[in-house]
Formats: sequence, C-alpha cells, structure tokens
Amino acid sequence: MAKDEDQRERAAAAAEVAARLRSRGITVTGGENPEDLVDLLSAVERFEAAVEAHGGDLMVDDLKSSRPDDRHFVVPRRAPREAARAYIARIDAATAGLRRHPRQKD
Repeated sequence: MAKDEDQRERAAAAAEVAARLRSRGITVTGGENPEDLVDLLSAVERFEAAVEAHGGDLMVDDLKSSRPDDRHFVVPRRAPREAARAYIARIDAATAGLRRHPRQKD
C-alpha cells in the first residue's frame, strides 16, 4: 500500500514539474524520468535567474514571445527527440554564455 502511495506521489510531483516546464514553453515529451524533469526545471530556473541578473524581462524574453527584446535572454528551444540530459547541457551552456553578454540597460 505505501509503495503505491509513493508511486502516486512521485507521479504527481513529476506532473507538477512537467506542468511548470510547459508553462514556460519548454517541450516535455512524457518520456523523461522524474529526476531529469527536476534537473531540467533547475537548469531553466538558473537560466532565468541569469537573465534577470542581466536586466532581461522574462515576460518578454520567453519561448512564447514572437518578438523577444534580446534573443540571448530566451531559453534555448528543445530540439525534436533531444534527450533531456543533452537539453539540460545546452541550457547550462546558454546560461554560461549570458555571463559574457552585455547587461540590458534599464
């Protein structure tokens, strides 16, 4: 009984993380394991923190925007059939790249 409850809780937590990712425009296939989903959300949040630290506006500079202020401030789009780990690595590389990008002027 407790094992079933644990599985249900993990599935609910994974669904919540997937929903948070999708709300940011991140493609979630449903094939990711829960740990990859959590790591992916963490990578996206690190990227968003770097954008904000550089003066970016997450309301404008996002995947759902047709006209971002600065394309460097838009999280990379996930490629079709791209493994979660590979996508996380690309987001982390983009986050590192932001450190070399000029700050946005207010």
